[in-house]
Amino acid sequence: MKQVIHTDSAPAAIGPYSQAIQIGEFLFVSGQVPIAPSTGAVVEGDITVQARQSLNNVKAILNAAGTNMGAVVKTTVFLADMNDFAAMNEVYAQFFQEPYPARSAVQVARLPKDVKVEIEVIAHL
Repeated sequence: MKQVIHTDSAPAAIGPYSQAIQIGEFLFVSGQVPIAPSTGAVVEGDITVQARQSLNNVKAILNAAGTNMGAVVKTTVFLADMNDFAAMNEVYAQFFQEPYPARSAVQVARLPKDVKVEIEVIAHL
């Protein structure tokens, strides 16, 4: 059965989607952009600031589902500029421990609200 996961500790969806959906033992977290949940505004700063906020948003949704970053088995990182990969990777490494989740990282032409990064995850509960 499909269960919607929602928390006010992460930004509200900016379209017709859920922050996360749980089906059985899997949690699918929608892509999180660097929006501060307290203000609803994009955080200003470089890729490290924006990646940290995106990952904090992911973490808040995982917590709302009763789990944590250690349950993540797959991530997808969307970057506006692949030149930001190394700096994003430094922040990313602060949120995960070995064994690291599988990951894809791609450059895209444009992201919502013209942010620098969007991160989605799949967790096994």
